[in-house]
Amino acid sequence: MYVADSRSSKAPVVPAAGPARRGAVPATVVALGAVSLVTDISSEMVTAVLPLYLLTGLGLSPLGFGLLDGIQNGFSALVRLAGGHLADRRGRDGATRHKAVAAVGYGLSALCRPLLLLVHTVPMIGAVIAVDRTGKGLRTAPRDAMISLATEPAHRGRAFGVHRAMDTAGALLGPLTAFLVLRLAGGPLLADGGERHGYDAVFTVSSCVAALGVLILLLFVPSRQQSDDPSTPAPSLRDSLTLLRLPGLRRLTLCAVLLGLTTVSDSFLYLLVQRRLGLSVTLFPLLPLGTAAAFLLLAVPLGALADRIGRRRLFLAGHGVLLLAYGVLLSPLRGLPAVICVLVLHGAFYASTDGVLAAAAADAVPAEQRGAGLALVGTGQALARFACSLLFGALWGAVGGPTALGWSAGTLALCVLGAAAVLRPTGAAAAPDAGPVAGTVTAPDVAPDAGPVAGTVTAPDVAPDAGPVAVEETS
Repeated sequence: MYVADSRSSKAPVVPAAGPARRGAVPATVVALGAVSLVTDISSEMVTAVLPLYLLTGLGLSPLGFGLLDGIQNGFSALVRLAGGHLADRRGRDGATRHKAVAAVGYGLSALCRPLLLLVHTVPMIGAVIAVDRTGKGLRTAPRDAMISLATEPAHRGRAFGVHRAMDTAGALLGPLTAFLVLRLAGGPLLADGGERHGYDAVFTVSSCVAALGVLILLLFVPSRQQSDDPSTPAPSLRDSLTLLRLPGLRRLTLCAVLLGLTTVSDSFLYLLVQRRLGLSVTLFPLLPLGTAAAFLLLAVPLGALADRIGRRRLFLAGHGVLLLAYGVLLSPLRGLPAVICVLVLHGAFYASTDGVLAAAAADAVPAEQRGAGLALVGTGQALARFACSLLFGALWGAVGGPTALGWSAGTLALCVLGAAAVLRPTGAAAAPDAGPVAGTVTAPDVAPDAGPVAGTVTAPDVAPDAGPVAVEETS
């Protein structure tokens, strides 16, 4: 029996109570953060070197790279809904399957790392990336559902911030590890079509690290969550697909799609930084370090800020920060200061939006359908970014990278204004915009003996008569 399961197979996991635990982050969040940290070291080792390998070494065109980059988001989106729904189903013991589905997703990605040692063509690399992103799609919604279910609603922004900070620590260490492995292996960056044994070393180390992440998940993440109640009926697939009838979730999904359509992918952004700002090719694998460092430092404070001022406000503000990054990249500024400025703004964008969107979506769906609800928002965003990668790659090939970025920046500005209008509260909802206020009505999430209340409330974490107003306030 696994360590985590042996501690929690008899009863649901209930957060510790009392003043001494008020500021503590739930152990489940820390364990999942450790899993994400280790897994991100593995995945970012590959991500850091893959764009340069494909474009410089294999001669892939920008449009072709846009297709491959889009696959990373598109395949993830195709299975995310299925992963969220399957995670909400219950096993024979009455517990949801969040951990089991997440373990399958992490396992698939771990199995893909050794395959990169065997494939040397663009189509085969694309197939491996597709399987890897399938694993990511399966695990994302169950993982975020476990974080939200283990945390009091009023503190979800901070909990997601802690998780994203640990996740980003892995993103910070991954490119650095890849850089060091390449140097130790003595392999060139294929700028002249040279040998690839340095990249093989990166893929080998990445495989070992990915296996460690799966092991941590199996041993230290509990299978049961505090909301597990065998008397609560399991949601059907039809129930999961009709979640968009909830006003708060529908508006968040619409805004995530709208903004995702104009968010240039990380890989294209780094390529623009390298080419437009005159950065050496040998330093390219280190570019994600700047984004990751800013994300790491800002994730927890900005998550806590979202709990105080409203999660939807910070989500929109984060896209404003991304616009500033595009502006610096398009400006006459050059050299290291411009590179640092772009990467810091890029990291602040992620700290203001990634975990904040998940926390806002968790507020908008009932606990028994948390996985499916988070999957809906994530799927919409992933499909939008898939389309953006294809369009941006085509634009780059037609008019050049800087012009394509200028068009994307202008469209993003319009989309931010449109999203602000969609998320604007109406009537009584316009008053406080206080995430924690609505989050304090938490009977379904914190009282295991609430019984029928948790099973019948259609809007999560709020009183039954609060309707969409409270949902609007917490998102």
